[in-house]
Amino acid sequence: MLERTLAERLITYETTSLEGIQSATGFVKGWLEARDVEVSDGRHNGRPFLAATVGAGEGPTVVLHGHLDVVPAPPEQFLPRVEGDRLYGRGAYDMKGGLAAMMCAVRDLADQRDVRVRLLCVADEESEEEGPKASDHLIADGHTGDFAITGEPTDLRIGVQAKGVLAMRLAIRGKAAHGSTPWLGDNAVLKAFDAFRRIESLPFARESSELFDRPSINLGRIHGGDALNKVPDLCLVDVDVRYLPGQDPDAILAAVRELPDSEVSVLFQRVPAMVDRADPYVRTLAEVVADRASGPGGPPAESISVGRDGASDAVSFLAAGVPAVEFGPSGGGHHGPDEWVSISSLEGYKSALVEFVRRVPRRLELRPVRVA
Repeated sequence: MLERTLAERLITYETTSLEGIQSATGFVKGWLEARDVEVSDGRHNGRPFLAATVGAGEGPTVVLHGHLDVVPAPPEQFLPRVEGDRLYGRGAYDMKGGLAAMMCAVRDLADQRDVRVRLLCVADEESEEEGPKASDHLIADGHTGDFAITGEPTDLRIGVQAKGVLAMRLAIRGKAAHGSTPWLGDNAVLKAFDAFRRIESLPFARESSELFDRPSINLGRIHGGDALNKVPDLCLVDVDVRYLPGQDPDAILAAVRELPDSEVSVLFQRVPAMVDRADPYVRTLAEVVADRASGPGGPPAESISVGRDGASDAVSFLAAGVPAVEFGPSGGGHHGPDEWVSISSLEGYKSALVEFVRRVPRRLELRPVRVA
């Protein structure tokens, strides 16, 4: 299966480093060009990106969007291995498997002339850097369309909402003392853990919505103390809050700033993603998913539209007025030690993308005509 072969190859590139990203990007570009797909490339904040267009010269345009960068992992996770239907490796699920399937879909759709299909490949989706990303740059440069699919892991369901991101750094102050007399000091590290627990108990943390049980709150990094025999008087903690659509990030930030002995700064922020389920492109994709899910073991129809706990570059398209969803293959363990993607779902995912594009013209013809 070509999708599996490509996914395995992409996993081997250690795309936490610029060198690995450059090598992987070069491979994707070369693979597409070898199949007569014209590819343009460039750089944003020093990282490469790719853009390719196939199909119609004009008319409805669908964007397939993926990223090559991954979160850090030990070297052995960049050695793909197969156990049954599972392909293991860093990025298998998030989202080199999905990108491999998108590459195959673009190849299969190159000869059709009803829909223009763009493939965008970036390498800074996992980046913590504030400011515009490569996806924003590509959209501003005209690489956009009428509908976008970003291949984040969704188990072949359609992500119509995603949580927002509020990443904060708390500087917790204490009082230094000799390590032999800790009762004379005020340990900032211990206070930092208490501050995190208080954040978890704030009112916003107990709220829910239609597609989400609650916000997500994670203590991602902690740094405190500068000597073993000293009570630490400063501790820095980085807290990752994924808030719900409809929640106010400014109100969350204000509540956190009420914590005692702490200074709070924002590391980066992303708005939640929301797309109208009645959009004709969303409905067409939902029909494809439902048709493919009607077999044994498929998800029930009411589970096709889901909320994603993680954020993605889909918000870049939504901010530009382009309806966008997250839709990717099946798997599990992303960002963990045993990340995997279902090999059979890669071919199914590619087929769903191809079938979706082929159905788009008919769906648009059936749209009701609006009378002014």
